[in-house]
Amino acid sequence: MDLTQLEFFRAVAQDGSITAAAGRLHRVPSNLTTRIKQLESELGAELFIREKSRLRLSPTGRSFLDYAERILDLVEEARQVASGVEPHGSFSLGSMESTAAVRIPDLLARYHQRYPKVQLDLSTGPSGDMIDGVLSGRFIAAFADGPANHPQLDGCPVFREELVLMSAQGHPPVHDARDVAGETAFAFRDTCSYRKRLENWFAEQRVVPGKIMEMESYHGMLACIAAGGGVAIIPRAMFESLAGGRNVSVHRLDPAHADATTWLFWRRGTDTPALRAFIGLLEPLPVGQAQQPARASGLRLAVENP
Repeated sequence: MDLTQLEFFRAVAQDGSITAAAGRLHRVPSNLTTRIKQLESELGAELFIREKSRLRLSPTGRSFLDYAERILDLVEEARQVASGVEPHGSFSLGSMESTAAVRIPDLLARYHQRYPKVQLDLSTGPSGDMIDGVLSGRFIAAFADGPANHPQLDGCPVFREELVLMSAQGHPPVHDARDVAGETAFAFRDTCSYRKRLENWFAEQRVVPGKIMEMESYHGMLACIAAGGGVAIIPRAMFESLAGGRNVSVHRLDPAHADATTWLFWRRGTDTPALRAFIGLLEPLPVGQAQQPARASGLRLAVENP
């Protein structure tokens, strides 16, 4: 077993395809196929279930992937430490769309200016996808709705958000979910934590929306609500950044549903210069203002004033 085999295995596990993984790694597919078969032969177990052109992790493969990721992460950390203290290399970051739009642009600019040798790659998506991306190794760290009680995650709370309800302009006052029962609700796909908050808001009042329409952006939600009605939950800071906000109305929610905290999460034990530097530019919320204290971690969470 060697590191190249582990890298190939992880890439195929992430992409679900020999061809896709080979393209990303700039290798020929036959090379990946041969090395993975060698790895399975050494282990005496099949790591993938072959289904035509797709590969799906077997139960053994899922267990082995966690060890492979930890080994490769440790090797990368060792390389960075051995090559010097200045952060460099790739740093894949995930973020919820609202956080990427209104909370971190200045942070990312300062990080790039201070650490130009780091190749930062930003991807956005629902909170659940961001957590899964960190756990799978696709992201070094990610901003997501917190807290996330997972034994393989470390993190710190960084942003307070007030969630508000967006409705058609001129909508009667909304005191609770009963005031919008039966109306269309716009939300991201079911891995979005804010969608779950919206569904819980309805469920606690024992009412249901007319239907839930899945959207890909807050801009799309606002346009649909302005054109034909419906409701959506959105961070107030995100709403205030949208052009066209005057064409809809917003309603305050009770604190139990309005208060949200965005955390930065990373895999427990991850300790690279690039991640340390990124956390050093954050201003973590005091523990008393967060929903849950951050886990103990070897990473420094103290504020570094830029």
